Amino acid sequence: MEYSQIIQELIKFRDDRNWKKYHSLNSLSRALGIEASEVEKIFLWKNDDQLSDEKKQELKMELADVLIYTYYMCQKLDVNPNDIVQEKIDINKHRTWNFK
Repeated sequence: MEYSQIIQELIKFRDDRNWKKYHSLNSLSRALGIEASEVEKIFLWKNDDQLSDEKKQELKMELADVLIYTYYMCQKLDVNPNDIVQEKIDINKHRTWNFK
């Protein structure tokens, strides 16, 4: 599915519920942070990446929530998320990291 299709569906979902008034960048950033912490919670107290099928499904749904709020923020900023990811990849190609 293309970004334009996804964002149209998300906007319709939001607008059908009259939630636009809650979708300020500030509120969306907070929701994004909360969802990101729910991703992290799945791995709390684990020493490896092994997940049950149930936990994998839970992780997929939490990642979807993170992406949804990211898409809403990109829409408000009038940017395509794929374009800004590519921009960041291009920047990172010229960076170096010092791991010790």
